[in-house]
Amino acid sequence: MSTTALVIENDPTDDVRRLGEWLTAAGLELEVVRAHAGEPLPTTLDGYSALVVLGGEQHAFLGPDGEPGAAWFPALESLLRKAVRAAVPTLGICLGAQLLASAHAGLVERAAAGPEIGARLVARRDAADKDPLFAPLPMLQDVIQWHHDEVTELPAGAVLLAASTDYPHQAFRVGERAWGLQFHVECDTAMIADWASESEAMLERLGLTLEGVVDGVDAVMGDIAEVWRPFAERFAALASGEPATAGPGVSNGRQLPLLDH
Repeated sequence: MSTTALVIENDPTDDVRRLGEWLTAAGLELEVVRAHAGEPLPTTLDGYSALVVLGGEQHAFLGPDGEPGAAWFPALESLLRKAVRAAVPTLGICLGAQLLASAHAGLVERAAAGPEIGARLVARRDAADKDPLFAPLPMLQDVIQWHHDEVTELPAGAVLLAASTDYPHQAFRVGERAWGLQFHVECDTAMIADWASESEAMLERLGLTLEGVVDGVDAVMGDIAEVWRPFAERFAALASGEPATAGPGVSNGRQLPLLDH
């Protein structure tokens, strides 16, 4: 029996892309709401088996005038709170993770270490051993970073699942079934190339080049798929009401190697 995930698109340049392919291949139907284009968010999650909130260039925190980063963010944060209360499997990516945190009284601020851009590594925390999605992941995971803000304080009771040196809250869980990823797993190389082409001045300030960022991301696309496609499959299994647990380092019945970077 098919199940439907509600996907909230906050920015036209950040669609569900590879993550969507993995989720649909695992049996989920996707209903995409393009909030940035004025499409209204549902007020409940009735009829949906999962919620996915994508990234965007907006801020999850209020601006100096007290206005939200986007007009629909209060409604989206309300939906995220409803998802956590109802234990609906939820995945927030980058901005989506920041909104998940802020919806539950976490703190999101401009990143003190500055923008984090390109292919990077994040590391599992001990609590990941007991998490149904993170337990099978290797100790170090290749990810794609593209953010200026960060979660500086997790919501009360949230579980930290992955970290890095300058950005300590790379992945976390709120409640039993809502995960936030500060990094991107949905991007393909073309998406990053588009972002980089629109951000060459920023890259130059960081001492980066368009070619270097795009080539670095392209080099880890295979490793990202090896780790994060099974992650997406476990998320889809939860949405379908199936168990998604596995032993540490195991995905789809095989041992995942530690990534050598």
